[in-house]
Amino acid sequence: MEALKYKDITEKIIGGSFEVHKFLGNGFQEVIYQRALAHEMGKANLTFAREIEQNIYYKDLEQPIGMRRADFVVEGKILVELKALIKLEDVHLAQALNYLKAYKLEIGLLINFGAKSLEFRRLILSQNK
Repeated sequence: MEALKYKDITEKIIGGSFEVHKFLGNGFQEVIYQRALAHEMGKANLTFAREIEQNIYYKDLEQPIGMRRADFVVEGKILVELKALIKLEDVHLAQALNYLKAYKLEIGLLINFGAKSLEFRRLILSQNK
């Protein structure tokens, strides 16, 4: 079985997310979870950019067509999109996959703190499309 790409980094992010959810539970606004996760990732010695505007690219255009604020880009390699919803819907998964494509990143995590139990999805976008 092939090892997961950036497994060591994603495990630290997911572990920090469980720590946040265990302490805070559900019911807070997304920004509260974002600040707590930033603290946990710092403790795990991960470098990240939070709420930094990212360029949105279209096809093979060199110039960006717009901007979007990503919740986190960790180690310059992994997009982390946070939600604080009762239930993740397909639209949230599609949104995160679209961000991966637009930011030209391959690996992402969609993490939902709003449910009774922490939900997360590991996303992979093949660059060979």
